[in-house]
Amino acid sequence: MTEAFWAEGTYGVLPPLTDEAVRAAEALLGVRLPSALLDLLRVQNGGTVVDERSAFPTTERTSWAPDHVPFDSLMGIGTAERGLSLLDTPYLVEEWGLPSPVVLLTGDGHTWIALDYRAGGEPSVVWLDADDESEVALAPDLVTFLDGLVPAERFE
Repeated sequence: MTEAFWAEGTYGVLPPLTDEAVRAAEALLGVRLPSALLDLLRVQNGGTVVDERSAFPTTERTSWAPDHVPFDSLMGIGTAERGLSLLDTPYLVEEWGLPSPVVLLTGDGHTWIALDYRAGGEPSVVWLDADDESEVALAPDLVTFLDGLVPAERFE
């Protein structure tokens, strides 16, 4: 990914990612995280994404909109003083009654974008709505998802 991904600011940004933190996260989550995710988190460990990459187009209606889902931030790996981290996934999956195994990338409690490991192998990317217990497949893998991100203003 050559274009900018991270926005200015420190909200949601965790201390720099270490190999030890990655190993601990993968052990806690019980999955191998995609290299595309780790590459982004090694540049900046979580935070707000640039406006140019703040939405993902959908071909079917979601609880958010008829044609897209928001992607304004990406959780990092570590312990967050405020906000969430990928390490909060086990608690959040149980709290919100989400399918498993998944790794939550961003969300607000009611809706989430997640890596979906249920099929085994390389995870796909899904939209999960805890309120109406629905899900929408977004991309077959994280790279395809990241390549498909567009400005949210395109839909307004």
